[in-house]
Amino acid sequence: MEFVQAIEREPFFLIEGAVIERLRRDPEIQLDPQHLNTALLYDPVGRAAMGKIYRGYLDIGKEFDLPMLLLAPTWRASEDRIAASGLPSMREVNREAVMFASALRDEYGKYSRKVYIGGLMGPSGDAYHPADSLPEAEARAYHRPQAQILAETGVDFILAATLPALPEAFGIAEVINETGCPAVISFVARPDGTLLDGAPLHEAVHRLDSDPNRQPCFFMLNCVHPSVFISAVETCAPHESGLTRRIIGLQANASAKSPEELNESSEISADDPESLAEKMLEVHRRFGTRILGGCCGTDERHIRAIASACKT
Repeated sequence: MEFVQAIEREPFFLIEGAVIERLRRDPEIQLDPQHLNTALLYDPVGRAAMGKIYRGYLDIGKEFDLPMLLLAPTWRASEDRIAASGLPSMREVNREAVMFASALRDEYGKYSRKVYIGGLMGPSGDAYHPADSLPEAEARAYHRPQAQILAETGVDFILAATLPALPEAFGIAEVINETGCPAVISFVARPDGTLLDGAPLHEAVHRLDSDPNRQPCFFMLNCVHPSVFISAVETCAPHESGLTRRIIGLQANASAKSPEELNESSEISADDPESLAEKMLEVHRRFGTRILGGCCGTDERHIRAIASACKT
């Protein structure tokens, strides 16, 4: 309840910027094809690199004294992926990831009370190919074990992020709610106001909210540029009057290119930090979006600019 009350009370939250993409572009780091940055927990060089990125974001939160959401490196730590690797059991891996994030938070003394740890979950398949997504019933079976383990670790919330398709979102939202842990659902959307599978964003929010077994604490968008967020929400708002009261977070790409273009690019495409921060502030002014952070193409410079814009 402390997390839910803070979400209702605070005017702004920071959420971390890019982690996996930055590690992918580090020549000293080799991401595991099965579970990406999760495997770095068991590699001293990778663990240190990941810790440095997280501390960079935490330093900014502390500097501007803004409450912050920090996500454990568990986006690909699902049962089948862990089983296909040489890592320990799924339970141990997810617990280690949450302990890693929690230990980083604990380094920040008094400020640590403003940092909330989220268990991060992702789609079963490629986040940018909705055809890879699971039907609802299969999604429940697939995601339930990880949701239960993350809840047992004592995370403040569980965020299912970069979801491209509505049926899998139904299943994952339901199993998170089963745990009693606050659920957050974050979609990838297109400028026309649809998810990558073509489902209207406003319909996705309405259908999840209409079922108490699926209803999340709140919604976010991630892996989209602020201009895409603005276009998508404006397109959907006439169909759902309460949309902006429910979509309260954005982890923004620093580029307006589509997720597919960014995923296939070998070079970073990014707005300068000040331009991205101004766009994020526009999102807040127009829609009241209160949880602001970064995704592809962002780093400490972008998060600092966003924090400064929020504070002033």
